[in-house]
Amino acid sequence: MAAVDVVRESARAGRVVLFEESARDGAQAKTLMSAAFRVRLAREQGAVFGADGPRHVVFAAGFPSVCAQEFEATRQVALEAQDSVSPAAICRGTVQDVRLALGAVRGAAHARVMVIVAASEATAHALVHTGAREALAGGLDVVKEAVGLADGVAVDVCLVDAPRADHALVAEYAGAMTAQGAGTIVLADTVGDLLPGGTRTLFEQVAAGAGPEAVLVSHLHNDLGLGLANTLSALEAGVRVAACSWLGMAERSGMVATEQLLFLLAHDPAKAAQVLGPGCDPWWTAPDLTRLPGIARMVSAETGVPLTVTTPVVGTGVATISTGTPFTHPRTFQPYDPQHHLGVAPTVILTHLASGRVLRAVAERLGHDLDPGQTRTALAWVKDRAYRLNQAVVPDADFAAYLDGLTTTAS
Repeated sequence: MAAVDVVRESARAGRVVLFEESARDGAQAKTLMSAAFRVRLAREQGAVFGADGPRHVVFAAGFPSVCAQEFEATRQVALEAQDSVSPAAICRGTVQDVRLALGAVRGAAHARVMVIVAASEATAHALVHTGAREALAGGLDVVKEAVGLADGVAVDVCLVDAPRADHALVAEYAGAMTAQGAGTIVLADTVGDLLPGGTRTLFEQVAAGAGPEAVLVSHLHNDLGLGLANTLSALEAGVRVAACSWLGMAERSGMVATEQLLFLLAHDPAKAAQVLGPGCDPWWTAPDLTRLPGIARMVSAETGVPLTVTTPVVGTGVATISTGTPFTHPRTFQPYDPQHHLGVAPTVILTHLASGRVLRAVAERLGHDLDPGQTRTALAWVKDRAYRLNQAVVPDADFAAYLDGLTTTAS
């Protein structure tokens, strides 16, 4: 009896599935996650969805043919995180690679392999030295054999450089591969130069030509800063499985960031409905968004990819206030409540833009109750220090030391 493909089941029910690529495509961003960390990340990401982690997260654990260590890392994720996610191994479109990938995940619940197949003329000549139709036909043969060897492992296909390929040809083979038993068909924007309108056209045309059984997956890069916008266009076109990566880590300029995509689709039902359509029901279990900042910090510490003050959703600037009007009317000047959605409490930061109210709030946090004269004196000191050092933020420790001297002198 064939195993239930929970990813196909979810997508066909209108639920959103994340195809997590940070351990695999993220490696092309010159990062390396240890086997133990991949297991930890898979478990943490699955826990965002509780017991429904395997139905909402495909975790691309690795590319086993890279080396023995990569095989073992992929195998470890498959065995140790199988209850949290649907673990996947990635392979080239050869039977030898398929066998190796199957070996890395076989025996794990909800296991998958993804076979990479060239779809455009340019990538077909570069990868397999044939034309696109020949490459796709060869890929179809590999898919047939992979399904025959799978023994309960789901077989996905990634069609490389699909946007620059003949869309009708891509649709033809997406349908044929699905008919042969492929679980999902990934359309990869390999060079990252799609615009949102072109993304929608690609997925609509391929979906129409491939037939209703085909489950399409978006894999969209961020070279033009459009990874998130293009992914939203794919979702608007009916896609329900979207590749993404923590902190946007992937080849070259990366791809759509997991935390941004998930937050956008989950924090506001009205926004989700704008993307997925009215009456959408995207989750078996609603995601716990308060886990996102912690996972992002964990990934940043492991990979060295920094969280900056302007990183959306999980960056160091989230829930920080430094100027007067947002301080007195915070809900008027933010798109969502970080404490409610993310569990991130608001923090007042002292900078050269501070008003008297902001400065007094920071002083109170540090244990000082300033009178109006002390407030004016301290405010002048803050602004002079910031411009003199060319540093906007005044650290709490420095301001506390200044206040100790100020209040001691006053007394």
